[in-house]
Amino acid sequence: MPSGIRADLDAIVATALGAAGAAEATRRACDVHKIALRDRRVRLLAAGKAATAMARAFVQASPAGIVEGVVIAPPGREADDQLPAPIVFYAASHPVPDERSETAGRAALTLAARVAPHELLVVLLSGGASALMAVPAPALTLAHKQDVTARLLARGADITALNTVRKHLSAIKGGRLTAACGGDLVAWALSDVVGDDLSVIASGPTVPDGTTLVDALQVLQRFGPIADYPEPVRAHLQRAEPSGETPKPGDPVFDRAETTVIGSARLSLDGAAGAARARGYRVMIRQTPVVGEARDAARHHAEWLIGLPELPNPAQPLCILSSGETTVTVKGRGRGGRNQEFALALAPWLSRGPLVAASVGTDGVDGPTDAAGAYVDGTTIQRASDLGLDWRAALDANDAWTFFASLGDLIRTGPTGTNVGDIQVVLARPAGEA
Repeated sequence: MPSGIRADLDAIVATALGAAGAAEATRRACDVHKIALRDRRVRLLAAGKAATAMARAFVQASPAGIVEGVVIAPPGREADDQLPAPIVFYAASHPVPDERSETAGRAALTLAARVAPHELLVVLLSGGASALMAVPAPALTLAHKQDVTARLLARGADITALNTVRKHLSAIKGGRLTAACGGDLVAWALSDVVGDDLSVIASGPTVPDGTTLVDALQVLQRFGPIADYPEPVRAHLQRAEPSGETPKPGDPVFDRAETTVIGSARLSLDGAAGAARARGYRVMIRQTPVVGEARDAARHHAEWLIGLPELPNPAQPLCILSSGETTVTVKGRGRGGRNQEFALALAPWLSRGPLVAASVGTDGVDGPTDAAGAYVDGTTIQRASDLGLDWRAALDANDAWTFFASLGDLIRTGPTGTNVGDIQVVLARPAGEA
């Protein structure tokens, strides 16, 4: 990969990740709502990969008096002395919930129940909160939820399908956190889902749920066979009784609640676009989200790129940006994540020359690996072949991590403290430019 264009790609990717900062989005929200927050007794709940950063920013920027708080995040993102003593940190598991997730979820429900009628519950949500804050519905256990979540993830269920089921196996998701709250509720969400649907972000704990038990059952059937799922889960969804349903639009429990998206993938796209323009690139943003099975999404993206009249030899440097969130149906025993698999499937489509691409998770964590994503260019396949690597075999084994680690083309950022989905960057320069 030519050093000049690689340096540009590094800078644009770094700016994209930095632009989606959870703390800054929270500070902006505090400024907008400062009048409503002033002189209020607040109980604070922050859940998700960006929970600690959001909670810190709220404490520093809000004029409200915080009397109690709960912060729920993955291990390693503990709150520090910048947070007042009434706030308690809970480490929990993602993407499959564990006992810590249930403990944290129950703490969140207890906090909500303690909110007095004259008080305000502020909820700060970010990607990962669905798994990090888990309370099984009555008659179900955490093991049931773990089994279902793991099976759906392995079978390639997207976030909308996954959360449709999660909401109906939970005592906290799908508006049930709001139902448990004794006072007013304000929720701010950092969106990691395509379209910024509030009922999907964190499985919508503070908003009405338009899906039903029947919808959840149909998801299991779609990612079946349904007999593979635990019998108590199937029985719970099949009963389809009103008592087992989530609160729906129009339910009076939402009269005192307000939920707003304060940040999304657009933050990263805008940051990347600014960085690209500063380096002399004309910027094009693909409006269609990059979604679906990662290898299929890579093919569709490549076909779209090939059809652009500006490529393969643009008149001036060109930066093409896109965002979304793909899925991976795991069939092999390799290591990787959706961004690495997307990049691996994209590599064969790239012509040799000054065209480079990256796909990266804005949270800095791509699947169960130490990478955020990967780089590819027109030399990727040949360089791999020279090392005795077969890209097809790696793709079949879901082993993109090993493939890119061998090439030195993994993107490693470490956890970023935010999550607004995935970003793809493609750079092209006129022939002759390095």
